[in-house]
Amino acid sequence: MNTPEGSASARRGGILELNAAILAAASVVGGKEREGPLGGYFDFVNPGDRFGQDTWESAESEMQRMALAGVLGKAHRSEQDVDLLLAGDLLNQCAGSAYGLLSYSIPYLGLYGACSTSAEGLLLAAALVSAGFAACAGVVTSSHNAAAERQFRTPLEYGGQRPQSGQWTVTGAGAFLVVPGCSGDACPLYPVGTAPLSYIRAGMAGIVLDRGVTDANNMGAAMAPAAESTLCRFFEASGTFPGDYDLIVTGDLGWEGSRILCDLMDTHSAGGVSLSVRDRHNDCGCMIFSRSTQDTHSGGSGCGCSAAVLASYLLPRIQSGHIRRMLYLATGALMSPDSLKQGRSIPGVAHLLCLETPESVVAPQLHL
Repeated sequence: MNTPEGSASARRGGILELNAAILAAASVVGGKEREGPLGGYFDFVNPGDRFGQDTWESAESEMQRMALAGVLGKAHRSEQDVDLLLAGDLLNQCAGSAYGLLSYSIPYLGLYGACSTSAEGLLLAAALVSAGFAACAGVVTSSHNAAAERQFRTPLEYGGQRPQSGQWTVTGAGAFLVVPGCSGDACPLYPVGTAPLSYIRAGMAGIVLDRGVTDANNMGAAMAPAAESTLCRFFEASGTFPGDYDLIVTGDLGWEGSRILCDLMDTHSAGGVSLSVRDRHNDCGCMIFSRSTQDTHSGGSGCGCSAAVLASYLLPRIQSGHIRRMLYLATGALMSPDSLKQGRSIPGVAHLLCLETPESVVAPQLHL
């Protein structure tokens, strides 16, 4: 089946060739995130994590509303310019997204990929705009520490102790506008005199894997094999190697999961070339909190973690050319409150995007 030039097309090994761009992004976080190493990069901060609401769940919905309002303002767009919203969170039935985006009259698709939701949403948005089904798609994801703890573990008032492998759910949200890729300063898709934050050149949907981990306080161990699987599939199908990328960033493996992923990738090679990612890897869960001064144990997690880090810190560095080509690999632990109570093991998934600097800064091209 032939596809029009510039459209999304499936390739060997499951790679999607994409022609999309992230036009703008916005981030919203709570007080603990503001105290971390990236605190100065976030757009909106509420030190008390309440965001003017009576419940933690309502606070998370307000974060989504604020994030979408912020990204529309940055892009000088209105809700009438957005053809479709793809949004998700950690709450049952994606209630945080549904309530948070009620005030916007935009067609809505709810997503659940746990901590992989930001990459899932961006991958779907990029595919839709690349294929011509939408001219502008919005992606919003969020998580709230107190709401997630109440749903998946115990309310904060219980005072339950976490092991060192446990991660701290980020109170945060990220929003993105995705448009078709467009070349040249005169492109009508972009505000005058500006370039997009990043181009989305390729993507790959992850495969759900279950390696038998049952500990909800060690999600990094549950998700690391999924990240390994997606990376190996992508390197094989694209013919590229870790050294072809300035950064390979995972979403929310934390310190424990990152160590496991690096150990796993050390065992792989292709054509005699190692696929070790140690020299290129970082993790949003490790970046958002200070390991030495903030008591988050194995780092951050949650739908809002990688979304907020990508929106606030990574995308501007891609736009400026400090990062020329990056693999963004958000990972999700696909358990539910009931599956945990039943003692079932935790499946993991990892979705990948290849992000490149705008054409205003020369960057090597990915050949698929």
